[in-house]
Amino acid sequence: MQIISSEQLSKDKIHKFFIKQWGSSEMVISTGIFNCAQLEGFAVLNTDGEIIGYITFIISDKECEIISLDSLEEGKGIGTALVQKVEAIAKAKHCQKVKLITTNDNLYALGFYQKRGFDLTALLKGAVEKAREWKPVIPQVGNDGIPIRDEIVLSKRL
Repeated sequence: MQIISSEQLSKDKIHKFFIKQWGSSEMVISTGIFNCAQLEGFAVLNTDGEIIGYITFIISDKECEIISLDSLEEGKGIGTALVQKVEAIAKAKHCQKVKLITTNDNLYALGFYQKRGFDLTALLKGAVEKAREWKPVIPQVGNDGIPIRDEIVLSKRL
C-alpha cells in the first residue's frame, strides 16, 4: 500500500473527497473549526487513482491532533497505516502525544483507536450541540441509532 502526502494531490480532489464523505470539508470539533482540505495529511489511492483512505492532522505545542480519518475499504489496514504514518511524523517532530476527538456514537472508532494504544482521556458532554451551532448539518442521530451529543478525547503517549 502506498501512502502519499496531501501535497501530491490537488486541493480540488481532496475537497471533493470530503464533500462526498461528509458533505463539507469543514470539521467542527471542540478544539476548533478546520478545513480538512487545507490541512496536512496523507492519502491512500486505489489503482484508479481514487482516494480510499485519508488522514488529516495538526501539530502544535509538542502535541499532534488527528482531525479526520477515513478508510473506505475496511479491514485492509488502510486506517492503521495512516495512523502509524502520522505517529511517525509526530515522533519526528518531537511530539509527546497524539490525540483525537470522536463522537459518542462512533463505537467503531472507539474500538479502532483503543486497539492501537489510544486511551480514553476526556468526555466533553454536550460538545456536539455547540458544534451544531456552527455546522447545523451534523446529524442528531448517528451510528446504530445512538443520539450524537458528546465528544470523547482519545490520546496516545509517544
